[in-house]
Amino acid sequence: MPSYSEKSAFRLSTCHPDLQKVFQRVIRVFDHSVLCGHRGKDEQNRFFRQGKSKVRWPNGKHNSVPSMAVDAAPWPIDWHDRERFSLFAGFVIGIAREMYDDGEIDHLIRWGGDWDCDTEVTDNGFDDLPHFELINP
Repeated sequence: MPSYSEKSAFRLSTCHPDLQKVFQRVIRVFDHSVLCGHRGKDEQNRFFRQGKSKVRWPNGKHNSVPSMAVDAAPWPIDWHDRERFSLFAGFVIGIAREMYDDGEIDHLIRWGGDWDCDTEVTDNGFDDLPHFELINP
């Protein structure tokens, strides 16, 4: 069974408990790396300048403590494999939905490959495939 590296475990520890619970369950069935949890001011503004984020500090879901967002990618990472990112996102969203329905977590999850949560993954103006954030149902 896959498990987190020290770096991924630390990054996940900066996230909201609901994200931690979901991704601890996901790692059991789909190996992945946690790229980012909480993001500080300098890092957030750098990502904004680079076009990797649409918001400046402190308006990002990564900017709160604990972070309301996590960036995670299927391992090994292939940034050009959108299909694999979509497959991974389906696991994350499905597991989160089941945990929400069972009362284990208080939030649902939105993925940066389907911002409007309509299951249509080609209608985004901005793709952020590793991004998952908590939303209120």
